[in-house]
Formats: sequence, structure tokens, C-alpha cells
Amino acid sequence: MKKLYTVIGLMSGTSLDGLDISCCKFENKDGLWSFSILYTNAIEYTDYLKNKLKNAIHLNTVDLLSFHNEYGNWLGKQVKKFIAQNNLTVDFVASHGHTVFHQPKIGVTYQIGSGQHLANASGQKVICDFRTNDVDLGGQGAPLVPIGDQLLFGTYDFCLNLGGISNISFTMAEKRIAYDISPANMLLNYICATIGKTYDKGGEIAKTGTLNKYLLDTLNNLEYYKLPFPKSLGYEWFIKKIIPIIDATPDTAQNLLHTAVHHIATQITFAITDTKSKNASLLVTGGGAKNDFLIEVLKQKLGNSTTVIVPSEEIIDFKEALIFAFMGVLRDRNEINCLKSVTGARIDSSSGVIFEPW
Repeated sequence: MKKLYTVIGLMSGTSLDGLDISCCKFENKDGLWSFSILYTNAIEYTDYLKNKLKNAIHLNTVDLLSFHNEYGNWLGKQVKKFIAQNNLTVDFVASHGHTVFHQPKIGVTYQIGSGQHLANASGQKVICDFRTNDVDLGGQGAPLVPIGDQLLFGTYDFCLNLGGISNISFTMAEKRIAYDISPANMLLNYICATIGKTYDKGGEIAKTGTLNKYLLDTLNNLEYYKLPFPKSLGYEWFIKKIIPIIDATPDTAQNLLHTAVHHIATQITFAITDTKSKNASLLVTGGGAKNDFLIEVLKQKLGNSTTVIVPSEEIIDFKEALIFAFMGVLRDRNEINCLKSVTGARIDSSSGVIFEPW
């Protein structure tokens, strides 16, 4: 069994920021894993790709499958360019793809970005489609990052990712637990779009607003927050449950953003204080970790019971790409990378589909 791997991880999240590429080295010494991030790149989506990805949920079957192949081919070209620019030799590429559908209750999860097209365009072995097998085994197919939280970031009590959706991971009764908490950047970016902005840098706009108590209560009373874990969220839920509330609220974008930040921080605080309330450490990554106002509000709500740790920008930006690369390593070794304690599946599994270049 190999001890050392060099892998490229690809991540495209629901916030539609772009494609994160991370070339990582993983080493196994006496059963313990360590990592280093060698090279990274963040590729902003063109308006065409961003709009196509955003609206992929509305495509008919043939057009969606065509875009699945087109996007896979585009991913492969980005990987090939990244390898050439950095003169890399890698074991394989591990790709999350981009989630279009996620409805595990009816056994559906779908991440586009054809593995075969990606492999052919890049000339590299590819491991992708990490969620489908878990859903078939009765799981949520999400979150998947907790296996990396456990094996690579296990010194922290909680690992929080603030992407399009906020999700959390922690150990309880010797089992890794994780679930989606609430919308995060997905919600903030939606409100920003109403005033012609793609996002609220540092939370500067939100900070100037005031709290809309009625909106906050309405959001906090959504049924999802009362459900036990394991549980997960998708864009469909956001469209159905969140957008109508925001659209029906007659208030300024500043106030909507301010209230949304408080909603996100409130739900995270509930998640943490429900499980461990004293002397806990919380690692915060994902684009939302750069929202200074959100971090400020979160610290206020958590108080002295939890130390909030915002790591280096490299970890903030590329932790998910790193962990999907690591999930690829575990799949290549046929070792567990999906935990039933996290997803609710019948069994732990080693998930991911392998494609070789033609």
C-alpha cells in the first residue's frame, strides 16, 4: 500500500464563486495522515458558466446531460493547464463536481462534471461522484468533508464550513457527526444580487443595517431547523423555502443582509451549544470566514464558551478541495471515506467512481 500521494482536488460550491483547484501531498505514517498544500488556483466562472450552473436545475434532461459533458470537459482543460503551469506529476484528480440536484429523501443527488470527459481532457485518472453511493445506501450523501475533518483536522472540537451552505462536523460519543446547518453565502449573495453586487466583501454592507426582528423570527422558525441530524440542504430547498421569504420582506438590502448574518450566526450557535458548550475550539473555513461581520456576530453569540479560529487564507479557501483530494486517496485505497454516523447510511462505505483517460 502506498504511503505518499500527490493529488489534485477540485471543488465547486453552491455559492458559485468559481472552481477551486488544489494540488496536495498526503502521507501516511503508522496509520496517521498528514498533508501539505503544494499549489492552488481559484478560477472565477465566466458569466456564461455561472449562469449555466445556476440555472442547470431548470434544464431539460438532454440539455442537462450535454452540459454535464461540457462542464466535465472544461474541468479537464483547467486541470491540464494547472498541471502544465506548475510542472506537476500527480497520481490522479479527485473532483467534487457541481451539485445540481440534492434530494436524498427520494434517493437523488446529482453532481455534474462528467468524469470520463474530465479524464480525457486532462489526460489523468479521475475519481469523482462521491455522493451517489451513500444516497443509495440510505444516506444523505452529505456532508462528506467530515472524514477529512476527523483524519486531518482532528485537533479541533468543531469544524465549520461557511460556503453556500454552512455545515459543521464534530465528534460525539466516539462517532463523527456532521450536518448542514443553514444557508450561508447562498443567502447573502442572493440579497446582494438585488443591489447589483455579487457578494458583500467583509460584511461591510450588512454591518450598516439594522435587525428586522420579524424576518429573523420567520427564518429561525423554518421546519428544517427542528429536524434531527443527519440532515442536509440543497439549492432546491433554498429556492422553495428561503427566497419567497426574502422576496416578500419589504426592507432595504442593508437590513436584509444584517438580519441574514444574525440568522446564520444564530443557527451555528444553536448547533454548537446543543452539543458542547464549554472550552470548545471552532475552526472556521470557506468563503464566509472572510466575512468579518459574520465572524464578529458569531463570536458575540458564542461568548467565552467557544474559541473561534480563522486559519490561513490558503486553508480557508482550499480546505474543501483538499479534503476531496483526500477522499480520492481513501477511495483509491478502498478505505472508508463516507461515514454512516454522518450521513445516516446503513453502512460506512468507500465511495467514488474511477475513470481512466482514453
